[in-house]
Amino acid sequence: MKYFYVYVIRSLKDNKNYVGFTGDLKRRIDEHNSGNVPSTKNRIPFELVYWEGCRNQKDATKREKYLKSSWGKRYIKNRIQNYLTG
Repeated sequence: MKYFYVYVIRSLKDNKNYVGFTGDLKRRIDEHNSGNVPSTKNRIPFELVYWEGCRNQKDATKREKYLKSSWGKRYIKNRIQNYLTG
């Protein structure tokens, strides 16, 4: 079975988050950090701050859309609060 991942990466350059989904999390993070993703190439380097696994692409894209919403951004902020403050 193939799994899909929704992820949040934080730019170490501007401290802003980027939300996406992929079928290969490690490869996708490497693509972001090597500048091969047009929407993030000017904000490298990135660190992975959050991810979720989904059993199919439809669920992953729905979750990605939610995490990009204002409620989803709030959820992520609360979810990784301890990580950000040490």
